Amino acid sequence: MTPRAPRSVHQFGGDWTARKLHAVQRYLNAYTTALRRQPFTLLYVDAFAGTPFHETSPLAEIVEPLFPGFDADEPTRLLEGSARRALQVEPPFDRYLFFEKHRVRCAQLEQLRADFPALADRIVIERREANDAIRTLCAGGWAGRRATMFLDPYGMQVEWATIEAIAATRAVDLWVLFPLGIAVNRLITRSGEIPPPWRHRLDLMLGSEEWYQAFYEIVPEPTLFGDDRARVVKASQEVIGGYFTRRLRGIFSGVADRPAILQNSRGMPLYLLCFAVGNPRGTETALRIANHILREAT
Repeated sequence: MTPRAPRSVHQFGGDWTARKLHAVQRYLNAYTTALRRQPFTLLYVDAFAGTPFHETSPLAEIVEPLFPGFDADEPTRLLEGSARRALQVEPPFDRYLFFEKHRVRCAQLEQLRADFPALADRIVIERREANDAIRTLCAGGWAGRRATMFLDPYGMQVEWATIEAIAATRAVDLWVLFPLGIAVNRLITRSGEIPPPWRHRLDLMLGSEEWYQAFYEIVPEPTLFGDDRARVVKASQEVIGGYFTRRLRGIFSGVADRPAILQNSRGMPLYLLCFAVGNPRGTETALRIANHILREAT
């Protein structure tokens, strides 16, 4: 039996985790370099900041109870988490905002100030629920501020109203993981009969009840007696991911057309790594950089 990692280490993911973190870090380096001479206060915002390190591990405890098998056979290794990677970016950001709801993981983030003493006074760590923290932040004034935000939920925690608040700032570039295979595809049942709590969760995450019509098709099926009966056809994961991308495109200045598909070692899609641009004036440059990174991350 594979031993559990110490409690100070966050267990989750495999090679796809490394690719996700590397992609975001590459963008952050390009972002601060491009804006270093601009008169903006630059923020990095991580609303699921977790712990300073991630240990990739088979059957991570976060996934196993709900979706067994998704992370089986993944290699075990220690990875620097998104918070530490952001703090290594040069030139640095002016402020780092780390939100984490979990009490222990939030406390562990305090180690970052000791590990990065030159940036200690720029680090803000708050124990808060992500949706509430982001909406409060986005409601503030954004004149003279720009930000890159990374939303890396474990499942379906990010609500569409939160993404709308981010887009409304017209100042935030967003990297977000959409839980395509690890959650959404599992709730979209083949029969089309979805329990009310599941439908409510999908409504919150997708911001509308219209997803049902987009994800299901009723087709006639001939019987032996010459009449037709209705058959429900469930959308493919490609259709589901495309729906989310179109929703992003409706509220942001620009959206990467081809999110990176993050798969486990068995080739099962877990997440889509999506990118959206907040400020219209920076759309062309941001998309060119992000699209290049996403192509290499898939």
